[in-house]
Amino acid sequence: MTPELIMPVIASIGWLIVVGAALASHRLKWSQVAKMALVWAAIFGGLYVLVEWYLTVRDAAGSTSSI
Repeated sequence: MTPELIMPVIASIGWLIVVGAALASHRLKWSQVAKMALVWAAIFGGLYVLVEWYLTVRDAAGSTSSI
């Protein structure tokens, strides 16, 4: 691991702890937690797919050359 990645990894772990503590304070059932996790994963996965598609289309349109 490079020194440039140490701080982001530590910050990500810290944010996961904060989110986990906030979620635990609501005392939800495991089924509700799993449902919410799947919904958030679907939201972020969908956004990721849209951004990747946009970048691919933009690169493909920019690489065409006229003769």
